Amino acid sequence: MAVIEAIRIAAAALWANRLRSILTLLGVVIGVMSVITIISAIEGVMQGFQDEVSALGPSTFIITKFGIIRSDEEYFKALKRKNFTMDDVRAVERGCPDCEEVAARAFSRGSVKRGNLGLRQVLIGGSTANLLQIVDFQVAEGRYFTETEYDKKIQVAFIGPTLVDELFPGLDPIGRTFKIKGQTFTVIGVAKKRGSFLGNNQDNFAMIPLSTHIKIFGKPRQNFNLVIKSATVEGVLDTQDEVRSILRARRGVAYRADDDFSILTADNILAFISNITRIARIALIGISSIALVVGGIVIMNIMMVSVSERTREIGIRKSIGARRRNILHQFLFESLILSVGGGAIGTGLGIGIAMFLGSKISLHISPSLFAICAGLFISTGVGLFFGIYPAMKAAKLDPIAALRFE
Repeated sequence: MAVIEAIRIAAAALWANRLRSILTLLGVVIGVMSVITIISAIEGVMQGFQDEVSALGPSTFIITKFGIIRSDEEYFKALKRKNFTMDDVRAVERGCPDCEEVAARAFSRGSVKRGNLGLRQVLIGGSTANLLQIVDFQVAEGRYFTETEYDKKIQVAFIGPTLVDELFPGLDPIGRTFKIKGQTFTVIGVAKKRGSFLGNNQDNFAMIPLSTHIKIFGKPRQNFNLVIKSATVEGVLDTQDEVRSILRARRGVAYRADDDFSILTADNILAFISNITRIARIALIGISSIALVVGGIVIMNIMMVSVSERTREIGIRKSIGARRRNILHQFLFESLILSVGGGAIGTGLGIGIAMFLGSKISLHISPSLFAICAGLFISTGVGLFFGIYPAMKAAKLDPIAALRFE
């Protein structure tokens, strides 16, 4: 009951100085809002990256010429490596017993047209027919192309929703034709809409048989890679070693030399992204925390002023039986009401702003338990840290000296 009474007295004291309390509250709101906006935005970005690479699955890996490039030196070194070919794909298929599926894909950029309608800078991908058995690429309508269509270099296309909207507005695209680099292709399937990620439209593409892609665009060079699915998740490292041995032998890599290709998995892609964003995350949260510290200092200053203004009140309360802990609780609860209230408001606003900004860059951000708890925990900590000294000073006042205070 004593705690409830202390909270009631603290709330009444704050209400008596509403304008000052609101301005103090505003400092905490801005500080917490800044921190939570950044935490929520970072969580959204990392979740977006995770969703992007999760399509690979735990038993899938990619063999690429370049891999993860961290510097210009690494790029120019990788540029000298041999390009992969379909002979490499067939060699892995023959020599890797633990490989459940081996697919190949290549990418180019080009324009697509249908009558007077057209679209530039479309991602034109070519793949083997088994790519959908490895990568989680969802089909909304129709189908992907078959082995027969691949072998016969049939000009069929599996397209993204952006091409449907731009080339076939209001029409069912299945069975209709459009042109890629002057060649006529028939639409056989449409991918499920994925939207944009960090401003990059993921639905602006057309996938065609790799055999047809090579016929139109020529032999792929740097943009050619192998996508491999291990027979088991547990054996994925052994499968990688098998593939590594086959490719090193084919490419004439010396025994003690490093691989002249890279193996990418969902885990090492996410680890790389996390590493390069770690410093930025720390810096952004640190900078935004300055506003929170300022809010805490404001609380301390206001509480110190409050103690000075209410010295006689403290003396009267002590003279009629209030104990030191009662005074301590009163002023500490005033600080906590300001900080926790500001934290709750700041957390809500921070998450709201992060969601609004996420919608502008097509990034899905939803409030997480971590962000909510972080906002309330940080604000409570600020209230305790910056409120304890004024509260202790008030509790230690001598009642006789307090009553004499003018």
